[in-house]
Amino acid sequence: MTVILIFFFSHWFLSLFFHTFFLHRFASHQMYTTSKGWERMFYLMTWFTQGSSYLVPRAYGVMHRMHHAYSDTEKDPHSPHFFKDVWGMMMHTRNIYNSFVTRTNMPDAEFTSSYLPVWEKLDRFADHWLTRLSFGVAYTLIYVYFAPSYWWFLLLPIHYLMGPVQGAIVNWCGHKYGYANFKNGDHSKNSEPWGIFLLGELFQNNHHKDGENPNFARKWFELDPTFYVMRFMNFIGIIKLKPAVIERGHHHHH
Repeated sequence: MTVILIFFFSHWFLSLFFHTFFLHRFASHQMYTTSKGWERMFYLMTWFTQGSSYLVPRAYGVMHRMHHAYSDTEKDPHSPHFFKDVWGMMMHTRNIYNSFVTRTNMPDAEFTSSYLPVWEKLDRFADHWLTRLSFGVAYTLIYVYFAPSYWWFLLLPIHYLMGPVQGAIVNWCGHKYGYANFKNGDHSKNSEPWGIFLLGELFQNNHHKDGENPNFARKWFELDPTFYVMRFMNFIGIIKLKPAVIERGHHHHH
């Protein structure tokens, strides 16, 4: 059982960290710069930790920029306000995302004008059904060997769909439940105190107020763990937070 719990939480938090740190804060918002070598390293880790549910950074970045531009309107790729349940929203998001991955649909130029990380070779391999299936088999085998009872197998779908599940929780809850510090003209909310399980991602209201700020927390009782990891990485020189951004992180706006 210990092995299963360690595996579940490691997979959850590692996958989530690269989701928020690389796909969201780098690919979508360029909150920091980094060398090509480190970028490739983060890219690789994003694939490895998301595994079977890997999200292509280029497609993710474009879709997320659309979400900010059209937050909670008809054109928002994932506003919970147009769907009766989270599955409907996920399917809708998936279709838009897939059309960007396969390039059957090209996003408006405004969403591709700023830098998007692209690594075609890795994406081709990572996005292949065989690669995704292999990860799924690996997760299942861990459960076959270590799960104390079959009930634990109910956690497997979360492993298979980790990336989209985490995205759906953030998009659904973050635009439906909680409190707002700012009037953003949309439904974005801060769903505390659950933010800690989503590494800061649930401060949607704060984030929609100032999409460039890598610190998603604003009030003294709000905590964005990912931001502190980024400050540390900035300190040791792996990434370079944009100067204005560090300033903003220190001074709390009210």
